[in-house]
Amino acid sequence: MSSSIPPRLYDMSPTESKKQEDVSETELVYPVELADATIQPSKSDDDLFDSNDFSKTYLAKSRILSNAMNEIGFGRYQWYLFFVAGFGWMSDNIWPVCTSLILMRLDEVDGPHPPAEGRAPYLTLSQNLGLLVGAMVWSLSADTIGRRWAFNLTFLFTGVFAVIAGASPNFASICVFDALWSFGVGGNLPVDSAIFLEALPSSHQWLLTVMSFWWAIGQVIANLVSWGLISNFSCPDDESVCHRADNKGWRYFLFTMGGMTLLMFAARFLVSVYESPKFYLAKGDDYKAVETIHKIARINGKTCTLTVEELYAIDRQEQEESDLDDSKSSDAKSVTQGTTNLIVEKLRKYNFEHIRQCFGSRKLAISSILVILSWAVIGLAFPLYNAFLPYYLETRGNANEPLSVAKTYRNSLIVSAIGVPGSLIAGVLVEFRIGRKGTLCLSLILTGVFLFASTTAKTSNAYLGWNCTFSFFSDIMYGVLYAYTPEVFPSKVRGTAVGLAASANRILGIFSPVIAMRANLTTSAPIFVSGALFIFAGILVVFFPYEPRGKSSF
Repeated sequence: MSSSIPPRLYDMSPTESKKQEDVSETELVYPVELADATIQPSKSDDDLFDSNDFSKTYLAKSRILSNAMNEIGFGRYQWYLFFVAGFGWMSDNIWPVCTSLILMRLDEVDGPHPPAEGRAPYLTLSQNLGLLVGAMVWSLSADTIGRRWAFNLTFLFTGVFAVIAGASPNFASICVFDALWSFGVGGNLPVDSAIFLEALPSSHQWLLTVMSFWWAIGQVIANLVSWGLISNFSCPDDESVCHRADNKGWRYFLFTMGGMTLLMFAARFLVSVYESPKFYLAKGDDYKAVETIHKIARINGKTCTLTVEELYAIDRQEQEESDLDDSKSSDAKSVTQGTTNLIVEKLRKYNFEHIRQCFGSRKLAISSILVILSWAVIGLAFPLYNAFLPYYLETRGNANEPLSVAKTYRNSLIVSAIGVPGSLIAGVLVEFRIGRKGTLCLSLILTGVFLFASTTAKTSNAYLGWNCTFSFFSDIMYGVLYAYTPEVFPSKVRGTAVGLAASANRILGIFSPVIAMRANLTTSAPIFVSGALFIFAGILVVFFPYEPRGKSSF
């Protein structure tokens, strides 16, 4: 029996092609020299979790897969994932930014326009509703059906509905399409962070923080395109009445960004990304898990000594220990345990077991509650400010005179560009003694402090300067947050757990436009609320029980 390998992720020379062979069953099952079939200790110094968090058998198997990935190392496959998974980080920031960028340009007398002044935040509300549903649906599917489906389809949803939104005839329709494209965006980070982390050797887990570089680049791209299109194809500043024919910039902008998203979907779809081996392990399909590890090793030009017999041996020992405790246990479960678990999980895939396991032990429950609460607080703080940033920049000119359209989008571009080095610095800081928790705590508090400081600005240039500082520290914060969260959840519930955090983030985000409408955007009240929430989230981080620096995340 042999199992064919999907297409390579790069062009092979004739010599390489000749060497590329199917992964045979013999190679997977029989080791050169089989070690003793014993379950390894429940925890080593390099492990983040112990048997109090998850079963001893699951952790032992996860450790074996992690060791195999460490043996393979960082190579071609991981570099490819760094780019295509990075598209997910880009999309996660591009589309919320797109909503804020078109918000002020919809005031057409014969086309989309907010029903009344002060009700424009309904567009942001539609976006957050879509993000919420997307985070819940795609993350749960990642742990039940698989990561690959969501990895590809999220971009298809986003791109198609964004392009359609560019032809919206009225304000209500663009709100609907915003919610639909946001449904796709909501699944990006829960799925992409899981599939990337689970393909990394433990020595390179810090790269998950560096992935926020793509998040910052997404904001730069959105602002750059909007500066070129919206600034040049919008109604002139001195016109009191804006007609659709003179205001096509925001439509061109959505067509462009939607088309770009569809191109990224094509890049993911046309070149195969393997299902996560740890997803197969969580589903009880040990053979597929080992087979995928060997495929990744071949792409990296490495050999791997892992065999499926090593995983079966753990099942056998578990069965022997179970027989001692329960004389009625069946010997038939030994080697076929993986297949049995797979069938059971398929039948139970739509219950709440994955959610319950996120709180499986006291330590894991405390971690889950604090992480989810932090995401929720940030979910209110960030959109309360960032979703209305172009509005703030436009209305806080010298002597309270509005800025021109061109200067507004230029300033938004400057603010976004300053965040790029912040995301790279985050990847360095997390490996210092301060670790993930220290970096996240300080960046959150400083983000809030500089938001408070921005209310003292008397000129547009001063306000721009404070916002650049905010952008720098907030990108450090998001880089660490997006890496820390998947690291502190085991792979069998990683998609669900990150989805819960993202859902909490989106639920609180729904309230940001409501607060903005009630508090009046022309005052500094929304900024003060946002800054206070960032500082509160920083205090919560102090109590996180896990520090992933230098640990293997199973």
